Amino acid sequence: MSIYRDFPHTPPFTLLEPAQICTPFLFNSPHAGRHYPQAFMDMSCLDAQNIRLSEDRYVDLLFDCVTEFGATFMRADFPRAYLDVNREAHELDPDMFYDSLPAFVSYPTARVQSGLGCVPRNVAQNRPIYEQKLPAQEAVERISSIYHPYHAQLKQTLRDIRGHYGYAVLIDCHSMPGQLSGYCADEQPDIILGDLYGRTCAPALTHYATLLLTELGYRVGHNQPYAGGYITTHYGRPAEGFHALQIEISRTLYLDPQTLERTAGFEALQKAMRYFAQKLVTLSGQVFLGEHLAAE
Repeated sequence: MSIYRDFPHTPPFTLLEPAQICTPFLFNSPHAGRHYPQAFMDMSCLDAQNIRLSEDRYVDLLFDCVTEFGATFMRADFPRAYLDVNREAHELDPDMFYDSLPAFVSYPTARVQSGLGCVPRNVAQNRPIYEQKLPAQEAVERISSIYHPYHAQLKQTLRDIRGHYGYAVLIDCHSMPGQLSGYCADEQPDIILGDLYGRTCAPALTHYATLLLTELGYRVGHNQPYAGGYITTHYGRPAEGFHALQIEISRTLYLDPQTLERTAGFEALQKAMRYFAQKLVTLSGQVFLGEHLAAE
């Protein structure tokens, strides 16, 4: 019997390794999961379309090619609306539950208050996921059965890579809305790279990634408004040999805003991200990056 209560037949996350690991890069897609357990859907007041509003829809398909270049790829197959592993485990909203949460739950953060905690209250556009309050045990079980195993796998994989290369590089892959506040209409970025203002990776990594994406014709932003979520900030510790860079890709490049399905732009974006990832992880990039990353 599966240890994953709501995923008895399909593992909730997947680690894809190449036939031979030949690069210190691990690409991670924590928000693109598309398997919605029926038990979860029975709890929700949203239909099968609106429950998907928080997905980083198809981002995994933009980057799962990296195994061809000797890099490792990890993805969440469970949906973000069910559990968000890009949050701390204690980021839970007490108002979502009809009984008391465990003692490890701290004062609600800004993300929790906006409905986007570890067990989210809302999907995008502030649409509530549930009509009724949940038992606290529901959150505890999701965290113990999926959240902790997910992070244990991510942590161990990064440690194994560092053990082999002396350093490890995590690229955390996401999507973002097409219209962002703080930018003029004609200056909206296509892609935003987040490194917590230089704290989660060597500057050489952000610089090289920016150079590659700019050469591909994309308008690249830095840290505003996405400086890095929990995964980037938690695992990005350059002094210990762990570098983490978050990449946010505008959904207007490849998704229909109404149907959330791929547009004609998807194929071109997929091709571009394939080029970007290959250049980032293969020798042409590592000659430049290796000395900088290993020296941090």
